[in-house]
Amino acid sequence: MISGKPNNLEEIKVILATDCGSTTTKAILIEYVNGEYRQTYRGEAPTTVEEPVADVTAGVINAVTEVGELAGRKLVDEQGEIIRPANGNIGCDIYISTSSAGGGLQMMVAGVVREMSAASAKRAALGAGAIVMETIASNDKKLPHEQIQRIRELRPDMILIAGGTDGGTRKHVLKIAELIAPAKPRPRFGHSYKMPVIFAGNIEARSLIEETFDDSVALTMIENVRPTLEQENLAPARDEIHELFLEHVMSHAPGYQKLIEWTDTAIMPTPGAVGDILKMIAESKKINAVGVDIGGATTDVFSVFDGVFNRTVSANLGMSYSISNVCAEATMPKILRWVHVDMVERELRNRVKNKMIRPTTIPQTLESLIFEQAVAREALKLAYVQHKEFATTLKGVQQRRTIGDTFTQSGGGHTIVNNMKLDLLVASGGVLSHAPRMEQTAMMLIDSFEPEGITTLAKDSIFMMPHLGVLAQVHPKAAQEVFERDCLIPLGTCISPYGKSLKGKTCFQYEITSKTINEQGVMEFGSLKRIPLDSDESVKIKITPTRQFNMGAGYGKPVEKQIQGGTVGIILDARGRPLELPEETNERKTLIQKWVEAMDLYPSN
Repeated sequence: MISGKPNNLEEIKVILATDCGSTTTKAILIEYVNGEYRQTYRGEAPTTVEEPVADVTAGVINAVTEVGELAGRKLVDEQGEIIRPANGNIGCDIYISTSSAGGGLQMMVAGVVREMSAASAKRAALGAGAIVMETIASNDKKLPHEQIQRIRELRPDMILIAGGTDGGTRKHVLKIAELIAPAKPRPRFGHSYKMPVIFAGNIEARSLIEETFDDSVALTMIENVRPTLEQENLAPARDEIHELFLEHVMSHAPGYQKLIEWTDTAIMPTPGAVGDILKMIAESKKINAVGVDIGGATTDVFSVFDGVFNRTVSANLGMSYSISNVCAEATMPKILRWVHVDMVERELRNRVKNKMIRPTTIPQTLESLIFEQAVAREALKLAYVQHKEFATTLKGVQQRRTIGDTFTQSGGGHTIVNNMKLDLLVASGGVLSHAPRMEQTAMMLIDSFEPEGITTLAKDSIFMMPHLGVLAQVHPKAAQEVFERDCLIPLGTCISPYGKSLKGKTCFQYEITSKTINEQGVMEFGSLKRIPLDSDESVKIKITPTRQFNMGAGYGKPVEKQIQGGTVGIILDARGRPLELPEETNERKTLIQKWVEAMDLYPSN
């Protein structure tokens, strides 16, 4: 391998990035073309972290070789290693990677109070890209022996302990440590390394914590995640989790030591990288954003509101391995309310079981596609509800309340997720990214997330957000340019007032003007309309709601904005918020049919 990383960012012209997933390793090539960075070629291969190969780099080389063949660039040398730096049509300037192979990063968190220090620890772990297997707290309603048994049963990659404000009482967080230490938690990858334990609690308790644990664990002390009741300090914990993930977890997984030596920056957990790119875009554009990645087993939701980042993992909500859980939690009647054609419930239950047995199958008929997208709506809706419950203002803080708090939509104002403030909604994951029609992706997003006001909809074209998240650590300019030009496919803009009225009553008036368009009209409550508008076009839109509806400026007050088009265009949604469907079956099916026709969702139907 030719080594030698460029000395400055201007010298970086060819970037190779991989994402080692649990089943597939994806490689992309990013090149400096005509004065800007563009994603040019993509390849993929099966991940090889498990037997019989048991070497993650084999899958990486296979994916990279495919990219090289497509690009006409030699990226791998005769020794099977990545060539650097770039020289003509040979090699790349930097190589970076993310990983969720082998189940990704799995953690246990512990804190004194479940709603306070334990919640802060969980936010730090989730933000770093971890799956939180269990949360232990003094008030989690388990008896001490039950907590110890649970700790012994788990095989996490690391443990994060929090509790107590700096300078406060020490005995409560010490009790938590005294539960974990005698349980002798065992790491997932066996006995070849010590269990990493991070203490991010009261700095006054550090000496007592050190005395509690013996040398069977690798104990690290960092800044308190909750130094005061009013303050949350998650960045040091997230950084330490990334470091330990690389040092302890990745280095003991098959082939990762070689991969670590190849990369020019630290390997990041895939969800952590996705969160980083969303944060970067939200900060650079000064917008509020929500991203969702729905997979076979889990659904990740990311959000940035007023600069505050949150991530949740709904481990029981997915479209293959966990589809039965979705049907159980949402219930079949709620799923079928999105279906406008006749279906036999018994056959649908068999279809769900078959999907669990054969998780890689895709819908082969229009009926199965309609049903799968109905399940996806409920999975996304449930995941978003969980996210809103978790993404809250800090609990335990004394706050002065005003009469205005009584009328907030969020039922007490605890959640920081506000759909009226949402500027960008990004979709990724098979059922969303690979839907046969972009209109279907847009409607699954709108029906499940129920955006309010004016919201831009987009989808991740080939799931390159993980690659760009780790690239943002090395070359932010390249990451942002590729994100905007090649990663996001703009679906369009959703116009949706908050409020309720009677069917057929006026919801809002609209005026759309540009050099080529001059359209105006009235939207009745309960109706949908799509206006085609290409992604390279922008128009000025004025929405004047009736007194029952709010577009963000207040009830009955008009809103004007310049908006961009997309593959779907402008979606005028006068169905009201919160979105409610008729109880009566035939009435509901007739209404859904009208929406299907308005959006041209299933044209062959």
